[in-house]
Amino acid sequence: MDINSQVKDIKQSFRQMMDGAIAKSMRDKGVGYKLNWGATLPRLREMADELAHVKCSTLDDRYDLAIALWKENVRECKILATMIMPAEKVLPEVIDIWMEQTDTQEMAEQAAFNLYQYLPYAPEKAYNWMASEKELYQLCGFHVLSRLFMNKQEPNERGINEFIDQTLAALQGSSLPVRKAALSCLQHFAELGLVYERLAKSALKSINLDFL
Repeated sequence: MDINSQVKDIKQSFRQMMDGAIAKSMRDKGVGYKLNWGATLPRLREMADELAHVKCSTLDDRYDLAIALWKENVRECKILATMIMPAEKVLPEVIDIWMEQTDTQEMAEQAAFNLYQYLPYAPEKAYNWMASEKELYQLCGFHVLSRLFMNKQEPNERGINEFIDQTLAALQGSSLPVRKAALSCLQHFAELGLVYERLAKSALKSINLDFL
C-alpha cells in the first residue's frame, strides 16, 4: 500500500475513535486544530504500536509515514507522527521544521514525550529551545530536559550554568505553562544528586522561592 493510501485509511479510522466531548473541550479552551476527532492518547498509542510492528516494519516505512502524517493538519495525524517517527533516523532539520509548525501546547508536549527526548541530539535541541523567546519552544525544551534528567543524564558544567540561568528567567516570566515546566525540570535536576539539589535550592533562593 502506498503512503497516500495508508494516510487515507488512518484518517478514516479516526472516525471510530471520535470523542466529541474531548474535541469540544479542546475548542472551548482555545486549542485550535483544523480537524480534531478527540481521540484519546491511549487509543493513538495502540494504533502507533500496530503501525510500527505490523504495517510499517522498517525504519524507512515508519519515517515516510510519519512525514506524511505530520503534513496533515489533523490533531491525531500529527500526534501519531510523533509516536511512529524513528528517533535514530530523523534529521535535526526535520525537527526544526516540526517545531516551527507546532502551534499548540498539547502538540509541543506530545512531541517532547513521544519523540524529542529520544533524539541522539536531544540535549542540544533542548538547550536551544529553552533559550528561545517563543513560549512553545521553551515549553518543549524544559519537557525534554526533564525527561533526560529523569533518565539520569547529567549535564556538564556549561550545561548546568545555562540551565539554571534559563530556568530562573522562566520562573520569573509571564507564562504559567513554562513556569510549571521549568519548576518540574528543576526538581528532576535536583534528583540527580546532592550537588544538584544544592544548586537548585541556591538558585531558587536567589529569586526568593523555596524549594518544593
